[in-house]
Amino acid sequence: MADRATSPAALVAAGDFEVCLVPLRRRHLRSVLHIEAKVYPRPWTLPVFLSELSLRHSRHYVAARVGGVVVGYAGLLFNGDEGHVTNIAVDPAWQRHKIGSRLLAHLARAACGHQVRHLTLEVRVSNSGAQAMYRQFGFEPAGVRRNYYVETNEDALVMRARDIDAEPYAARLEIIEAAIPGTTVDTAGGPS
Repeated sequence: MADRATSPAALVAAGDFEVCLVPLRRRHLRSVLHIEAKVYPRPWTLPVFLSELSLRHSRHYVAARVGGVVVGYAGLLFNGDEGHVTNIAVDPAWQRHKIGSRLLAHLARAACGHQVRHLTLEVRVSNSGAQAMYRQFGFEPAGVRRNYYVETNEDALVMRARDIDAEPYAARLEIIEAAIPGTTVDTAGGPS
């Protein structure tokens, strides 16, 4: 399965892949750092991830795996009734296969489990694909952070989803999740 897991086109064409969401652990960080280097001009470092993972009471990190291979990850910071999406990243070979949507749906559910009412995130103003996904999840523009991405001198669009603890948002999540087959959640973390 390892060879097939690295070939998303073959798996998607065959309808033969399942995404397993597991708590992000130290053992996943080599793969996470590899993805970070592919998708970000200034990737997080190992010490940053280790620091984030040590803050278990105020953070929630998850990895997406296909056939045991980490293909994406995401993180959430809790601060009272607010949640902040710290990152969502998907290996470029697996982008456009709803891995990001799976990860964001999981973060939204985790946020609700922590009595979070609103979610925020920053996204590059040029990243229209990610913005479209966030809008599906009820995120709306809430401001701009000038030169937020210093490595490229690019602005960040601040987006916010309100009242994620209310029934209309739960119904929105159910509709999104119903359109994404083949996702399992392993709260124990499963084998590495």
